[in-house]
Amino acid sequence: MKYIDVKSQLIEYFKNGETKSSDYKVGAEFEHFIIDKKTYKTVSYYGKNGVGESIGELCEIFSADPIKDGDYILGFQAENFAISTEPGSQFEVSIKAQDSIEKLEKIYLDFINTAKNLFSKKGQYMLCLGYHPVTKIDEITLLPKERYRHMFEHFKKRGSMAHNMMKGSASVQVALDYTCEEDFKEKYFVGSAISPILYSIFDNSPIFENKPYEEHNLREKIWENTDSERSGLLKLGFDEDLSYEKYADFILNTTPIFEEKNGKVFDVSDKKLYEIFEEDDGEDLIFHAISIVFPDIRLKTYVEFRMFDSVPYPLNYSIVALLKGLFYSKENLDQLKEKFKSVDYQTCIQAKVDSEKYGLAAKYLGKTILEHANELVEMAKSGLIDEEKKYLDPLEKLLASKKTRKEAMLEILEDQGLEGLIKESILEVEDEQ
Repeated sequence: MKYIDVKSQLIEYFKNGETKSSDYKVGAEFEHFIIDKKTYKTVSYYGKNGVGESIGELCEIFSADPIKDGDYILGFQAENFAISTEPGSQFEVSIKAQDSIEKLEKIYLDFINTAKNLFSKKGQYMLCLGYHPVTKIDEITLLPKERYRHMFEHFKKRGSMAHNMMKGSASVQVALDYTCEEDFKEKYFVGSAISPILYSIFDNSPIFENKPYEEHNLREKIWENTDSERSGLLKLGFDEDLSYEKYADFILNTTPIFEEKNGKVFDVSDKKLYEIFEEDDGEDLIFHAISIVFPDIRLKTYVEFRMFDSVPYPLNYSIVALLKGLFYSKENLDQLKEKFKSVDYQTCIQAKVDSEKYGLAAKYLGKTILEHANELVEMAKSGLIDEEKKYLDPLEKLLASKKTRKEAMLEILEDQGLEGLIKESILEVEDEQ
């Protein structure tokens, strides 16, 4: 197909995501490490008591539709949530978008309370950290998923930390709606401009490759060193002429890495999307193409924020509340657009570099990251209904300590050892009697 025709399909795809503000919802994805209670090492996907076996059991419990790759079950689709596995067996819970944080939370807790009990009976924990505390990536076996094999091989030739991203990291991601192209543009710019702040306040990676990590914002560093073609902060987010068309150009000129046709997976890592798109291709290939890029903020039929380390409940719901309060309030969005209007790509990149060195003490537009963070929380409160403001309490408590969770975990590691850090990072369950 001609480039312009493929681009038209992409633009139409983005337009179809437009949602009236009265119908706004919020979706979220939460990733967890599954670790052995005794060794704290990652639990393999394979074998007895492996993550694959547990997914199969949970699929039966919830009478869900399994998601398979050949004979391997890699996840399942239930009524209001889906389960999937990342390349290093990270266990992801994706909650269907809801019109209230309370509904989103209930779906998560109803599932987690079942899942963590199942894992506990097998001598395993669900762990919430941004990076695995014990197992190194070379010790983690890649999942039996053909697409992951292609990604693994492609990333060998790209950034120096791509494999750390695939097998060693875990995150929280939040999906927000947009009303129109201009609204998408505003949300994308503001989200990009405040990304150093968002990375910093939810930093939760105290250990990297089995050693204490002394700098800050490991997740930020990993993504900036994964694949410059498709990850990290995008320059286009700061362009005055940002549009669906411009984001479509980004997708069209990025390789999809692999393509699935007739039940088979083909390597296309030497081709751009526009070079492989054919007349009979449609939304499946488009969805693949927009999902195989990993910028800080990703456009699908929603705007996806991807800067957050995995953090335990209830702090994970502070992320949801913060974004909802900031980006679903027109007043807050306009205020943030004005406040950060002078920020360009290089200014933001420098703020990222500084935040990796200095954390919350880093300066950005004349203020510390911590000062910006406190202001964002106050703004978010004004954008939430009274019943939802409580979800910001864990974040307020954290910011009041003037430490990131990563810094607090390093102190626990020094005082109580690895056992103390793990205890503070797991989703607790009562021991079976």
